[in-house]
Amino acid sequence: MNAISASGIHKHYGTFRANSSRVGPKGPGLDGFDLEVPAGTVCGLLGPNGAGKTTAIRIFATLLAHDAGEARVAGFDVRRRSDQVRRRIGLVGQHAAVDEILTGRQNLELFGRLHHLPVRTARARADELLERFALADTGAKPVAKYSGGMRRRLDLAASLIVAPEVLFVDEPTTGLDPQGRRDVWAAIRDLVDGGTTVLLTTQYLEEADQLADRIAMLTAGRVVAEGTPEQLKSMIGGDRIDIVLGDAALLGRAVETVRPLSTGEIEVDAAEARLSVPVAERARALMLVAAALTEHGIEPVDVVLRRPTLDEVFLHVTGGAEREVAA
Repeated sequence: MNAISASGIHKHYGTFRANSSRVGPKGPGLDGFDLEVPAGTVCGLLGPNGAGKTTAIRIFATLLAHDAGEARVAGFDVRRRSDQVRRRIGLVGQHAAVDEILTGRQNLELFGRLHHLPVRTARARADELLERFALADTGAKPVAKYSGGMRRRLDLAASLIVAPEVLFVDEPTTGLDPQGRRDVWAAIRDLVDGGTTVLLTTQYLEEADQLADRIAMLTAGRVVAEGTPEQLKSMIGGDRIDIVLGDAALLGRAVETVRPLSTGEIEVDAAEARLSVPVAERARALMLVAAALTEHGIEPVDVVLRRPTLDEVFLHVTGGAEREVAA
């Protein structure tokens, strides 16, 4: 069963004047957007700025009306049954929506009361969520003293006051340090383990690789590639061998040396004195490449066997789509 679905969604932003000196954005926010997210999974929406990620989230969360197509959340049409959708969702925006003057516990109790929970129930729920998100020791501190990662975890906790079936998370770790990002990742994994469906937008490819069961890549308001992280990586070939040389002047000779062992186009980065060679039969290819370089008197600084990254898939897919749209 799909917890989230979209079919042929279009959203066009008309020109508007925000003030006397600036004209607001215009053009298609979504242009034939399709998506299906099974219940109890994490779906990552990836795309460059302006691709339509936040527009999609706002439509699913009933905050923005679409022009055409159908969108459903938890089985309900977001346009005709918005009241039912809102009862079943949580939303974590790009910026933490918590009060810095209040303590962490007071923030959660406030959200509980706004959801019409009785006082005792709101307090109990606040304590439960503080424990769940590893904030119990800091629950009595003003949020102004929280780190960025702690604020983001508190924001996630606030969105779960009424345990939503579906949670929309818009770029949850923007501006966080590595430890803060890992803390938020752990919190999202806990939510999914508890049965929540998560639709996540992010510009961090590593984040999507870590969290998402499936990924949809957007360009110009439509999905141009979709699948599991491994399926997407396989789109641009199999394994690669990265070779770093001590002298960029050797790149040409190295390329000719390994070309017979390559299964596709060899990528060359002159600034880094590095070449990336697509190969098959990874273990055998690694030995043959090392032997060929040695035979031709080329001693690399480093040789690494790896799978393609989501960064490479993203650039390959969205770059091609952008060129098509421009044409």
